[in-house]
Amino acid sequence: MQISGLFCLWFVWVLSPALVRGQTGHVLDKPVTELCLNCICEAISGCNATAVCINPEKGTCGIFRITWAYWVDSGKLTINGEHPDSEHAFIHCANDPHCAADTVQNYMKQFNQDCNDDGEMDCLDYARIHKLGGYGCKGELPYKYQETFEECIEDYQDQGFE
Repeated sequence: MQISGLFCLWFVWVLSPALVRGQTGHVLDKPVTELCLNCICEAISGCNATAVCINPEKGTCGIFRITWAYWVDSGKLTINGEHPDSEHAFIHCANDPHCAADTVQNYMKQFNQDCNDDGEMDCLDYARIHKLGGYGCKGELPYKYQETFEECIEDYQDQGFE
């Protein structure tokens, strides 16, 4: 028993750094549910995938309307092995629904907090963090964003999803 415990400790100590390095740029822990991501997408852009951006200096990009700073704070995820410092890495990720969703997941892990002081970290907090930022999530949400988000959540709940 003592030998197997030492082996496990050795395994974690020796191989953990390699596993972490191998996962750079990937999302392993996803705090935001698919339902919540869908409602954030609906509230922020109507999930309009045709409104892509070609220039990060002009504001927000993709279905989650991600800014360059948001993407950087999220770890500069990329697609197809693109280098994170390449000229178009941000635009390619933000305009790709899967990369953009993973960027949101990473941002939520980075700025995870109870924005509405209800004692829980939940979808309401993630919607606030996404729209108002990690340092401003206790502020007032724009009416249209909040209304669209809440209607989306209610629609899912009416269909039996939680």
